[in-house]
Amino acid sequence: MLDADYIKRNIRTVPDWPEKGVQFRDITPLLQNPKTLRVLIDLFVHRYMGQDIDLVAGIDARGFILGAIVAYELNLGFVPIRKKGKLPFTTVEEQYELEYGSATVELHADACKPGDRVLIIDDLIATGGTMMAGKKLVEKLGATVVEGAAIVDLPELGGSRRLREAGLALHTLVDFGGH
Repeated sequence: MLDADYIKRNIRTVPDWPEKGVQFRDITPLLQNPKTLRVLIDLFVHRYMGQDIDLVAGIDARGFILGAIVAYELNLGFVPIRKKGKLPFTTVEEQYELEYGSATVELHADACKPGDRVLIIDDLIATGGTMMAGKKLVEKLGATVVEGAAIVDLPELGGSRRLREAGLALHTLVDFGGH
């Protein structure tokens, strides 16, 4: 797909960040250029336009940027999935494993309701832990996750495979071999 190639060419790779041996895939060039931002958002909007979706949930923090714009363009509501301790109202939480340790994300207890159909958006799928935690949070509230979406998949880290094996439909725009 020509647009996906364009997106991939505009993602910056930062070697040895945050630690030696890691090739960090930086999406900020996509966001700062109006043309790449438009192409990026349009790719998601065109995929989900006309689908039976009630809400977009964005994962802290880059998923907020994408998710809020996509929700606006689709005329849907947006809900944030945040790191623990950042939401001011009653929350549900889900802990997940990181490469070294664990983390917790939260969602407001009234963010969605039984029967809602939710699209979850993040910037990148690595090990899949954050997206899986987001899925579990939405499901705790009785809603259904229609699909998980991200710009980048790092398939060698196994996250997209684990998410699909757990029954989550997943859509990513570009793959990067290695990590």
